[in-house]
Amino acid sequence: MPIRPAQLAALMREVEQEDPIDFADLPFPEDELRDLVANHLCEMAAAMDNFSHEDRLTTLLAVSAKLVLENLVLHVQLLRRHGLPVGEHVDALLQRLRSDPGSNSG
Repeated sequence: MPIRPAQLAALMREVEQEDPIDFADLPFPEDELRDLVANHLCEMAAAMDNFSHEDRLTTLLAVSAKLVLENLVLHVQLLRRHGLPVGEHVDALLQRLRSDPGSNSG
């Protein structure tokens, strides 16, 4: 039985207890943004009904990886824009990528 958007939004809130999202001063209610995302992801999952189990997991993993990468890029851009340090883990990752341009070749 697929997860319903309200259940997914509730799970998102639980995850945020350990890793809160800084909504800053966005002009949107946080719960409406969660509901919007939960609805979109549930629709995406429903559209994969004809996918094999492996293809569904691979697709969802690819979408998750893209979102994590996008979040990392936006976070680093925001820190740089405000002249803040990126932190030792991100800085180490960026240094590794700069010194080994072939590291992302697969």
